[in-house]
Amino acid sequence: MSKTAGRRLRQIVDARAGTLIPGAANALAARIIEDLGFEIAYVSGAGVTNTYFGAPDLGFMGLADIANHTAAIRDAVELPLIVDADTGFGNALNVRQAVRTLERAGANAIQLEDQVMPKRCGHFSGKAVVETAEMTGKIKAAVDARHDADFLIMARTDSRAVHGFEAAVERGHAFREAGADIIFIEAPESVEELRALPQAINAPQLVNLVVGGKTPILPTSEFAAMGFSLVLYANVALQSAILGMTTALSALKQGRDVGETSGLVASFAERQRLVRKPLFDALEKTYAGS
Repeated sequence: MSKTAGRRLRQIVDARAGTLIPGAANALAARIIEDLGFEIAYVSGAGVTNTYFGAPDLGFMGLADIANHTAAIRDAVELPLIVDADTGFGNALNVRQAVRTLERAGANAIQLEDQVMPKRCGHFSGKAVVETAEMTGKIKAAVDARHDADFLIMARTDSRAVHGFEAAVERGHAFREAGADIIFIEAPESVEELRALPQAINAPQLVNLVVGGKTPILPTSEFAAMGFSLVLYANVALQSAILGMTTALSALKQGRDVGETSGLVASFAERQRLVRKPLFDALEKTYAGS
């Protein structure tokens, strides 16, 4: 399954058609993403940190945490998976181990970033980045570590916020030369910068859109016309889930109706459909024997 998904992901990336990617913080979110017909899911480090630890995206997630979540999501869906590996959890040797671990767990691509540890969410202030040479060494280690040629390496730079737009473009070129398959310039701050990126760097690129973040949010069709390969909404599902839970639980606390006709909750049947209970019922009958 994973190798087939990897080939599909490479085809999507190479098309540079602005494919929309939602982020998944867990296997249930990934199941919903697949059920709605999206082509790719992004395993969000921020989402895992927020939901698993109840903590902000400040470098608390480890390799084992993201690998366990990736394996669970891979078991739940057939979609290509892009997995957030933060800074690679250390130096180039740690990156090598991260690639091998996450590829075994079912990832089809990993995202590596050039922040100094402990990293921060790309739309937080106070970021710092490592030297370009250190990051290119990590990218080379990642390329050498993969077993499947269709396992993609996405290199992200946060230098726009630290050294400016031109410096970020320079890093994008260096990352591509080091072997990155996809370039990710985090947090451009204007439509002009967004339009310039696909022209400035001849490589498949991802644009990351954070609701409430620094990058202007435009229709997906506009990003496709600009030449971006991928359009990421890493935590829309999570932010909507927070609102949904808060709304329903507030109604419950106030003594209001939270039944299936209230419009506040999914039905019991829909919940069971999403987790494929009918499939497990059929398997139980198959294995019970006569």
